[in-house]
Amino acid sequence: MTAGANGDRVDEMDPWDRHWRRFALSARINPAQAFRRRLILHLLGGAAAEPGATILDIGCGSGDLLAELAAHLPGAMFAGIDNSKTGLAQARRKLPRAELLQWDLTSAAEAPEPLRQWAGHVVCSEVLEHLDDPAGVLANAKAFIKPGGRLVITVPGGPISAFDRHIGHRRHYTKALLGQVLLAAGFEAGQVAAAGFPMFNLYRLAVLLRGGRLIEDAGGAPGPLARTAMGLFRRLMRLTLTDTPWGWQIVAVVRKKD
Repeated sequence: MTAGANGDRVDEMDPWDRHWRRFALSARINPAQAFRRRLILHLLGGAAAEPGATILDIGCGSGDLLAELAAHLPGAMFAGIDNSKTGLAQARRKLPRAELLQWDLTSAAEAPEPLRQWAGHVVCSEVLEHLDDPAGVLANAKAFIKPGGRLVITVPGGPISAFDRHIGHRRHYTKALLGQVLLAAGFEAGQVAAAGFPMFNLYRLAVLLRGGRLIEDAGGAPGPLARTAMGLFRRLMRLTLTDTPWGWQIVAVVRKKD
């Protein structure tokens, strides 16, 4: 056991270090991730493109989302928080100028300088489904957000696949459930939507049908057929709708109270 960046004790080889060693490539080329990155850019809007905008990724992992945001928002400043040494090491190679911090948001420890109340725009993408106390983590995350700062969240909806369970999904969300978590964390009421119908849902159905075999598939380099299928889905994802009763990608945009 070793001490984490904020004094909490963590395993020498925690599950997320193993995750990023095994699944970083599949995460980077996953068409669902590409869809989410476009969706997040849309939800961040023009304010995030202003010179000097401050953008924080909570649960930044290997830095793929931050790298995509940095490519589209060159005037912004970027930071990321994660508790995986391996993920952060990969992120630093992609984002040498970003402020990347190993931090455990399940702890209520005071946010460190220079990131205390630093971010005007915060993204938390595909994180809450892994947590036993998502409202508690979001409440702790407020210490990094400026008063009135915006939080963009994505979480999975729809059925839980064998692969989802393998990587630690505790639950999938509905719009109502995500709204309840955000209110419990003390954020102002905001926009909550169900995106992704029909093509994101179709991709998720393919994941469900693949079952436990996807665990082995995702742990290695995809073959020609898999790459062709993922490329097709990346193109088809552009045909999805941003809010319907049937979307399996739940998203929210809320603000920290002043």
